Amino acid sequence: MGLDDRDALRVLHDAFAASADGSGVVAQFFSRWFGTNPAARDLFPADLTPQRVAFAHAMSWVLGELVAQRAQEPVSFLAQLGRDHRKYGVTQRDYDLVGRVLHASLRDELAEQWTPQVDDAAREALNLITGVMGGAADAEDGPAWWEGTVVEHLRVSRDLAVVRLQLDHPLPYYPGQYVKVEVPQCPRSWRYLSPSMPADETGAIEFHVRTVPAGLVSTAVVNETQPGDRWRLSSPHGGLHVDRDAGDVLMVAGSTGLAPLRAIIMGLTRWADNPRVHLFFGGRYPCELYDLPTLWQIAAHNPWLSVSPVSEYPGDPDWAAQYPDVTPPRGLHVRQTGILADVVTSYGGWGDRQILVCGGPEMTRATVAALIAKGAPEQRIQHDPLSE
Repeated sequence: MGLDDRDALRVLHDAFAASADGSGVVAQFFSRWFGTNPAARDLFPADLTPQRVAFAHAMSWVLGELVAQRAQEPVSFLAQLGRDHRKYGVTQRDYDLVGRVLHASLRDELAEQWTPQVDDAAREALNLITGVMGGAADAEDGPAWWEGTVVEHLRVSRDLAVVRLQLDHPLPYYPGQYVKVEVPQCPRSWRYLSPSMPADETGAIEFHVRTVPAGLVSTAVVNETQPGDRWRLSSPHGGLHVDRDAGDVLMVAGSTGLAPLRAIIMGLTRWADNPRVHLFFGGRYPCELYDLPTLWQIAAHNPWLSVSPVSEYPGDPDWAAQYPDVTPPRGLHVRQTGILADVVTSYGGWGDRQILVCGGPEMTRATVAALIAKGAPEQRIQHDPLSE
């Protein structure tokens, strides 16, 4: 029965779900793969834990969708993954090897659970995964990656930086999408970043970056990036967007979660007639609302945009004096103090709006939960995929 055998597919799904921490079949797969092809190890950073966890999550999700007999989203996801993996120089031969190694790892891990039915389901599922990824990569005729030079690095707060680059060739993307970025300080460690401006035909691009705990890439970008550094960018991902014909919009941005929403807002300025957009921009301290002057300038010329600054604390710490003053000119909404989700929902449920939420996973989960509790329809809320 293969892909029609839900029970067999569920056995495969459960094997990856049980390996959510990167152990079990996932650890066995990576060890076997690197033993078979030692050169593949050079594609990854020294610490494999994030890659193992991400791989377990992806496989568990794809197989879970196949168990539910939903193929459209997994195929789209796998196609994008295949296009993105071109930056590693992966070929169809590599996909064939990965498929064989993964099949052997599953067979050994499942042991007594490995029945002829599970074997058929595994072969068909792995053929689908590697076939879609390899086929999408072969069909793509654009660059495997884009390279660019850092032209400006602005330290706007203690753990926040704005980085501007000039790409060798323009990168086509939609406002609200994100890309993977590799920086010279952390080779082979790719991190997702969202451009904070629409695609530019000259190749100019800008990112807003905040350090995260134990984040090697973000720490390097904020603390060590210098003009002249060469960055590498992947093809774009994501579908965050505003439908100009679907009514007014609520945007909620926590810290550098502002970047994709800012890009969308800047994209909307090309049109004379837009839905009303109310943006709540939050940070811990007033000084961390780093882009208020730019937002004020946009709002001053576009009456459909309203901006509400929110900080968790009413005043700034002593170290704020070392960084640029972000107090906007008069005319922007008065800054409010409190937890971002609480401030947003104090206005109501926003159920009549398109809702876009961007920020750290904790902030995003809290805001989405608060909005739903207030009556906002979950299907009208957009946010990027959340890491655990």
